[in-house]
Amino acid sequence: MKKHIYNGMPARQLGSEGWHRPWSGGNGGSCVEAMRLADGRVALRQSTDPDGPALVYTHHAIARFIQGVKDGEADFLLAQEPA
Repeated sequence: MKKHIYNGMPARQLGSEGWHRPWSGGNGGSCVEAMRLADGRVALRQSTDPDGPALVYTHHAIARFIQGVKDGEADFLLAQEPA
């Protein structure tokens, strides 16, 4: 029987193998983990909460997001708020 994979499902139901930390760095171990699913979609989870919800995105959505980041469209997320 094929497992139904959906946005917000408990990440543990996707298994423990195949998760990667491509954005890991000196942040005390808190990072985003990504897994490419068999159907081409991508699941994301918080490394400090591996049993929490998985956000599941289509290949197109992830590709568009990554291209937008490369093009500077997410730079506003790093802007410092005025004090």
